[in-house]
Amino acid sequence: MNKKIILGVTVALAAGILSSCNNNKPKTDHTANTTQEASAESHDHAGHDHAGHDHSQAAPTQSSDPAAILPNFTFYQLRSGIRVTQENVAKDKNTVFILFDPGCSHCQHEATELEKNIDRIKDVNIYYISMNDPALVLGFFDTFAPKLSKASNVEVLIDKDQTFIQTIHVPSQFPANYVYGADGKLKAHWEGEKNINEAISQFHK
Repeated sequence: MNKKIILGVTVALAAGILSSCNNNKPKTDHTANTTQEASAESHDHAGHDHAGHDHSQAAPTQSSDPAAILPNFTFYQLRSGIRVTQENVAKDKNTVFILFDPGCSHCQHEATELEKNIDRIKDVNIYYISMNDPALVLGFFDTFAPKLSKASNVEVLIDKDQTFIQTIHVPSQFPANYVYGADGKLKAHWEGEKNINEAISQFHK
């Protein structure tokens, strides 16, 4: 399968997951160990919403697990449009990537809860990433977590080239959280809503 076909399939998958945050589906939860050990056969698909997420059409190279090592990426700051790459990621602390949809109620709730606990997450980098229109993303934070988006350790990024789903992971639920260590290795990953205390604990894993 050539690269253009793989890219086309990946974009189709993205369109499907953007349509809903799958509010009625249970979350998936993986630590780095289970992520590395799980195979396509052992991955639990029972609770997933497969609308627009047809694995039978996925390219053979598309993994159901997140990238074990943080790959190269390019995103853009919401307000300034400045490029952000893996070279900008601090090498002395954990980095959390949160892929979200502004219209997802679980994403809204998580952002609100993180803002309430902002003092507990000051020692980790947090990158909020969305493939949506910047105006929608700006409205999301203005409404649900204005202080969080302005915290010194939080950056809101636009993934206008759909880099995340092409190189890191195609989640089946939002919000999708990924915790990478200072060494760039995946430490934890989960999709869907999670108790905020459990989430913060994983941020510091």
